[in-house]
Amino acid sequence: MKALLVCEYREGTLLDSTYELLAFADRLGAERALVLIGSDAALPAGTGTLYLADAAKYGEYNPDVHKRIVLEAVARSGADCVVFVHSSYGWDLAPRVAAVLRAGQVSEIVGIVDGGYEVGCCNAKMRRTVAPKTAKSVLTIQAGAFGATGIPAGAPQVERIDVADGATGVEFVGYEPAEAKGVDLTRAEVIVSAGRGVGKKENVPVIEGLARALGGELGASRPVVDAGWVEHSHQVGTTGQTVSPKLYVACGISGAIQHLAGMKKSDFIVAINKDKDAPIGEVADVLVVADVMQFVPAFTAKLQ
Repeated sequence: MKALLVCEYREGTLLDSTYELLAFADRLGAERALVLIGSDAALPAGTGTLYLADAAKYGEYNPDVHKRIVLEAVARSGADCVVFVHSSYGWDLAPRVAAVLRAGQVSEIVGIVDGGYEVGCCNAKMRRTVAPKTAKSVLTIQAGAFGATGIPAGAPQVERIDVADGATGVEFVGYEPAEAKGVDLTRAEVIVSAGRGVGKKENVPVIEGLARALGGELGASRPVVDAGWVEHSHQVGTTGQTVSPKLYVACGISGAIQHLAGMKKSDFIVAINKDKDAPIGEVADVLVVADVMQFVPAFTAKLQ
């Protein structure tokens, strides 16, 4: 199998998600090639062929033009699958490419199981394994699901791509940050997050009390926000805020891929969970195996 990995480039910088794509291709056991609409000043490391189009000419994003560039790279590479990160770029471009190729698309892949792709279902509370039936496929991988082990050695062999100019009706004008609403967790040095394991909405103040005792802010996992226990502005994860505090305390959070992607770069992680095998334990520096609603009040009292 040969995989074409679609790298992302923003404001003159190659995004680190490129190396998650490489990690996915390695897990897949695929021969890999890359395509980038970027610049010579920001090329990915690693060996293999890189199809490069000039972002100064084609724009950092233009769906019609970028689609044509990716399709040209597919034709040149003979790729069996085209792989994007499940980001705003991938959300928009992947289905356009899949439609032209008449290829099956699998979105938000979090694992590879017995030759199939593992994806979330039932609002990410369960997982299922799927496989495309078409000869070619288009895939998007969940950010953080295939952690890169580092920047590889070597340099790619660059092949230039130029496509015919054409009117698209779209003009890229720049990036605009989302309007800040509620608490800005990205600035917090300490975050204490509540997960489904706290049991009910009435128990959230107990977790918030620990956050205050530590001089931090209250965070939350997606199930807690979806249940209406905490406002969305406190959500940590791929559909919330991505944070990297000095201390992150996860209370009753099992550790779904989507949540881990939003907090795994924290300097020190403490997880409190009654399940010693919870996935959160794989990234935690300290795992406290205990009932959250017994441990947290006692811990808070000691701190006070």
